[in-house]
Amino acid sequence: MCADTPTQTPEYKDTLNLPKTDFPMRAGLPKREPEWLKRWETLGIYDRLREKGADRPPFTLHDGPPYANGHLHIGHALNKTIKDIIVRSHQMMGHDSRYIPGWDCHGLPIEWKIEEQYRKKGKNKDAVPINEFRAECRKFAEGWVDIQRDEFKRLGVTGAWDKPYLTMDFHAERVIAEEFMKFLMNGTLYQGSKPVMWSPVEETALAEAEVEYHDKDSFTIWVKFQVVGTGDATLDSAQVVIWTTTPWTIPSNKAVVYGADFSYGLYEITGRPEECWAKIGDRYILADKLAADVLGRARLDETMYRRLCDVTQEDLAKITLKHPLAGADGADGEWDDIRDFRAADFVTDEEGTGFVHCAPSHGMEEYELYRDLGMLQQVITYNVMDNGGFREELPFFGGTFILNRKGKEGDANTAVINKLAEVGGLLARGKIKHSYPHSWRSKAPVIYRNTPQWFAAIDKPVGDGQDMHGKTIRERALTEIDNVKWTPQSGRNRLHSMMEARPDWVLSRQRAWGVPLTCFTKKGALPNDEDFLLRNEAVNARIAEAFEAEGADAWYADGAKERFLGGIVDPEAYDQVMDILDVWFDSGSTHAFTLRDREDGTEDGIADVYMEGTDQHRGWFHSSLLQSVGTTGRAPYRNVVTHGFTLDEKGMKMSKSLGNTIVPEEVIKQYGADILRLWVAQTDYTADQRIGPEILKGVADSYRRLRNTMRFMLGALGHFTEADRVDASEMPELERWVLHRLAELDEVVREGYRAFDFQGVFQQLFNFATVELSAFYFDIRKDALYCDGDTQRRRAARTVMDLLFHRLTTWLAPILVFTMEDVWLDRFPGEKNSVHLQDIPDTPAIWRDDALAAKWADVRRARRVVTAALEIQRTDKVIGASLEAAPVVHIEDAGTLAALKSVAFDDLCITSGITLTADPAPAEAFRMPDVAGVAVVFEKAEGEKCQRCWKILPDVGQHAHPATCARCNDALG
Repeated sequence: MCADTPTQTPEYKDTLNLPKTDFPMRAGLPKREPEWLKRWETLGIYDRLREKGADRPPFTLHDGPPYANGHLHIGHALNKTIKDIIVRSHQMMGHDSRYIPGWDCHGLPIEWKIEEQYRKKGKNKDAVPINEFRAECRKFAEGWVDIQRDEFKRLGVTGAWDKPYLTMDFHAERVIAEEFMKFLMNGTLYQGSKPVMWSPVEETALAEAEVEYHDKDSFTIWVKFQVVGTGDATLDSAQVVIWTTTPWTIPSNKAVVYGADFSYGLYEITGRPEECWAKIGDRYILADKLAADVLGRARLDETMYRRLCDVTQEDLAKITLKHPLAGADGADGEWDDIRDFRAADFVTDEEGTGFVHCAPSHGMEEYELYRDLGMLQQVITYNVMDNGGFREELPFFGGTFILNRKGKEGDANTAVINKLAEVGGLLARGKIKHSYPHSWRSKAPVIYRNTPQWFAAIDKPVGDGQDMHGKTIRERALTEIDNVKWTPQSGRNRLHSMMEARPDWVLSRQRAWGVPLTCFTKKGALPNDEDFLLRNEAVNARIAEAFEAEGADAWYADGAKERFLGGIVDPEAYDQVMDILDVWFDSGSTHAFTLRDREDGTEDGIADVYMEGTDQHRGWFHSSLLQSVGTTGRAPYRNVVTHGFTLDEKGMKMSKSLGNTIVPEEVIKQYGADILRLWVAQTDYTADQRIGPEILKGVADSYRRLRNTMRFMLGALGHFTEADRVDASEMPELERWVLHRLAELDEVVREGYRAFDFQGVFQQLFNFATVELSAFYFDIRKDALYCDGDTQRRRAARTVMDLLFHRLTTWLAPILVFTMEDVWLDRFPGEKNSVHLQDIPDTPAIWRDDALAAKWADVRRARRVVTAALEIQRTDKVIGASLEAAPVVHIEDAGTLAALKSVAFDDLCITSGITLTADPAPAEAFRMPDVAGVAVVFEKAEGEKCQRCWKILPDVGQHAHPATCARCNDALG
């Protein structure tokens, strides 16, 4: 028979079991994803999962609240997607996995926006009743909550979106106040006057978590203080030189300190250049290690000065100093007091002069030194006002500002430098670029400024009422850190070191939009007096009841003091505190009104996991631990997971000015949310990640390969029924090897999800789907699936496909929420059906077969040599397809040879025939260096081409059906 005679050869294509599926190759995610979101909303997926999980062990991820101010950036998308993967994966592993989204609604950024609106209208904030102003802030926050909620939902994030927690809800404001009053009642709350980081632009104190560090150009000056009162003519002729990068602090100088272990010398000026503030005959005391550098700054080379003698520690102990502005005309005696001079352990000889000028109102180390000496009253000044300007009556500098209203350099530094130069107090000046604290909200520099603030003492023993057993907040927090599991572990070390070194917690802010510090102070009493703070449970209960009904606005209503105190104590005897709480106290308290108080919270008020960015070690992780330990004696979380920052493709920080920002909304419009979610799953989120157009193209390519794997399975499973199912014990070895891999992967996937290692999970699944399935198992079994009749082999393959389908869809559903829904519904349509209502199926332990896996590792190694040998023939155009080959494979190892003979090795290599032999291979045989003992000699297949399966076999044309092989003839009946 002539194979090319169409009249005599039937068309066999229609007799093949070709894949049948309407599942599209093109996903069309940007258009189709909103349809699934509507479907899930109609189904009430989240509520249905809660019903399903009623008897399951709970798992709760507590949401670190984003700030209700502005559209989402890529960091938000990363953060919320990681959280969603955590929640969904634990749900599908058998938990009742709850997620209550929340928002941080109080604070300066919102207040600032309303003030901006007022300024545009020519409206004075101070002329507006405070509760009217607060209502504007509340409305602003509500608007952004609604916008951000829709943007988060578009990412495919599931949760209690209709019942989020908001720090501005009345019950939340009540609980925040109650949590604050626990500090009031347990004795850790106190009012102190110490240097705190202060934002002159925002006119409020800031916590460390509200500060970020950026490079700043600062003035730097070398200033001379005249030695007085030693009785030693040599010393009294000298000047001590200090160095500072904050000239504006010189008017507040009260002392100079030196190092107890440094070598100091007396240096005399013997010559000078034309432009120089030093004079011939001047004598300066300097640290020997730094003297050359200091004098060089004054434009003096080594020929222009000489070292006269040592200045010993005994000499230094005799010295007191005059301020450089002492006795200046017009100073009105402001700086005439003698300045203290003593040793201190914070002096360094690495830079500067070996001396440090002390303005204890503007430096914590200086403050602590003089606090411990009991000398604060002598050294504290109040020269700098809330707005960063000097007090009006300060000679020379009154009315000048450290910063202008836009946060740029003001005129104070220049005024101070010019006056010092005028009175002969300056030795040198310059500029320095250094890392400097800035407000993360206004982006303006901050200053240290001594102001009365409210603090929580973290080194004061707390009574047993909070299960603290006499421990301090710091001690208990450090203990609790080691009761928490950290991912990555470096997070533990970071928070631990911060907690070891942190100062007392500054709780107060001088603003309006927030929860007030609900406490009263006794008129005439001092902060250290026992009765300074009113501690009264009945008063506290009244406040809590009012806040529950009216919110924190009740504190600012007319007659509030009389309402809360009347009938309990004399309202006239107390002042009402009007500061608001640091918003980190708000967010740190969220565990109380979310985990503890809600029906969908937790029994013990502790979250299974907190997950935020690495900056939250000094932010939410930190404040939540402090707040919870201070009120309950324990951490509010069992696990803390941390992600890094998102950078552009070159590893640079994203910036609108650089034009390298990636906006989630734009990615979704182009690719769909699932591509963004897949980027999250593919990256090591515990470190800084990169994203950009080229990276997203790569992610989209990975997505297409994975989608094609799922599409192949859908096609192969067309019309699969339970009648087709084959028991594992009756399957060929190839199928049992796939089941073994499923058993291995099930363990890997579950462990990975439990460890929050999504990159590890996805890499394993992607490699399995695209390499082990698409390029190996599917490629081999296409022949049986398409060409076999109703054989045991084909039914086994389809059974395995079904088992693969259920596992791959549920394993991947937490990551690719839209795509796996698409895949699931293509096979199991139904109005109330969803892959997200499924659990990851249990995988029988009996499927695991390590001995079989070891055997098939040898088989696959040998197969790799064969396919590589055939690829050379295909490249050289000797053959067009592997079915044209029937190679001879030489195997040295008897065990491997036996293994290959037992598994239909020709089918595995997709050849029409194969010869396996233990004979030594000829020298020209193809070998691979990394696979020893396997060599391949190429041979063409002999026989005719089966017009149905395309194998070349000797028996083609010898059966009832023309131009078919025996297998195809049987399949055709």
